[in-house]
Amino acid sequence: MATAETIMMVAIPGFFVLMAVELAAARVMGRSVYRLNDAINSIGLGVLSQVVGVFTKLLTIGIYAWVVERVALFALPADNAWVWIGALLLYDFCYYWLHRAGHEVGILWAAHVVHHQSERYNLSTALRQTGSGALFGWVFYLPLAVLGVPVEVFAVVAVIDLIYQYWIHTELVPKLGWFDRVFASPSNHRVHHAVNDRYLDRNYGGILILWDRLFGTFAEERDDAPPVYGTRAPLRSWNPLWANLEVYWALAKDAWRARRWRDKLQIWFAPPGWRPADLVERFPKDGFDIARVEYDPPLSRPMRAYALLHFLLLLALGVQFLTVAPSLGGPAKALFAVFVATGLVSLGALLEGRTWGFAIELLRLLWLACWPGLTAHWPGHLSTAMALRVPFASIAALSLPALAWAWWGTSALRARAAR
Repeated sequence: MATAETIMMVAIPGFFVLMAVELAAARVMGRSVYRLNDAINSIGLGVLSQVVGVFTKLLTIGIYAWVVERVALFALPADNAWVWIGALLLYDFCYYWLHRAGHEVGILWAAHVVHHQSERYNLSTALRQTGSGALFGWVFYLPLAVLGVPVEVFAVVAVIDLIYQYWIHTELVPKLGWFDRVFASPSNHRVHHAVNDRYLDRNYGGILILWDRLFGTFAEERDDAPPVYGTRAPLRSWNPLWANLEVYWALAKDAWRARRWRDKLQIWFAPPGWRPADLVERFPKDGFDIARVEYDPPLSRPMRAYALLHFLLLLALGVQFLTVAPSLGGPAKALFAVFVATGLVSLGALLEGRTWGFAIELLRLLWLACWPGLTAHWPGHLSTAMALRVPFASIAALSLPALAWAWWGTSALRARAAR
């Protein structure tokens, strides 16, 4: 029986093939659905989420396994088709409530907001996943554990539910008639990602849209109201760490500034955007503008090329990390994860034109050149690590002048734009 990890590793190449198909189809149709900086940010957040997931399995799987072993009401067999079908339906039902709570409870929105920050809607948006969802998300799936759904069944249906939702993140597939009335579809999910008043906080279903129809959260996409994507408090950053932390930080600041202890607590559990009256008066925020200009800092062509090439390298390193992580010791695993995360932060800062991003990228290139020679844990054997010294040093050496050229071009472009 295929494991959840195996299914995901097989699916990953398919994700990128379908993105290429979507990009090609959009060009044929004369539509612009991708921006390089936005796509790098979305896919990078997906990589970061998977990397973090290696370290949070204790919460996502460990607690579930403990409940199944000690609390389960039934001993359900893992080789029964009805167990699998029932588990998938129940998982999707629980997902609906987790997803809905992620829009109705401040601290849960702090995790889920990552998935909504993109102001574009394409298949790369589907990969834009949170790194902190494991903190509370596991609670919503405990009913499956209490019923006795085996761990291996739970893990696989969770991946199936997640993979299904990939294809519905596109603007290119129109309404699908009867399909839209039963299943989550591109049209239904475009509504979910929109910030228009008529669409806000609707269509939470993962596979089935029937849950929304049953519990009163369904809204139909209308031709006279094109969806506008993003969040009502725009991120305006390509930093993947800040993307994961921005709402937590905003909640923490409001909780610190609130005068009443009741408000300090309520801020975390009230609907997103709720603030006590004294905070609204003392620390007002800008109103929501649906006509706002998309976040797109000036970027030179050399910087676009540099960011794309190094992002592809980081993407390969991320996949390598997921492959070898089970065989690595704690320190080596942490070092590998930090290197991948640092690269994503560095590229994000370069895409924003941040000077500190240029400095961090220089240090990252130096470490890239030296890493195989300094550690015996690539990808678990010293001989393999040493074999990488020359190609990694060559990549770093060639990247240094390319980075300087790209940075100069972007700085000049931004200076002209500021005049």
